Amino acid sequence: MSIFGKIISAIFGTHAEAAPGGTTAGGPATAPTPGSSSAGAPGQSVEVAPILDKAVADKHEKLEWRTSIVDLMKALDIDSSLTARKELAKELAYSGDLSDSATMNIWLHKQVMAKLAANGGKLPADIKH
Repeated sequence: MSIFGKIISAIFGTHAEAAPGGTTAGGPATAPTPGSSSAGAPGQSVEVAPILDKAVADKHEKLEWRTSIVDLMKALDIDSSLTARKELAKELAYSGDLSDSATMNIWLHKQVMAKLAANGGKLPADIKH
């Protein structure tokens, strides 16, 4: 599964487990491709902040998922190494310099937030995407 697919599954899969018996935006067995909107049925949305806030609370460490791609990945138990982030950047068609990790990380966070929103994720107003 792609790294972005793991992010989608971690967020939308958590929502599906949190609402048994009801209709959810649970992801399909295979993750949607970046930019697709197949994570949930039309008109469904998932509140992203409570899911990620709970994931951070469960880690018992300070993780700033709202601003850091590394912390977001750590909160979801996804490999956040530079190698993994470079792979995510390739998946999301990053055209910048992969050796400039600071710029790449900022771009990755914005792209992941935008793609979560495009796939039915409701983001807090303070998240720019």
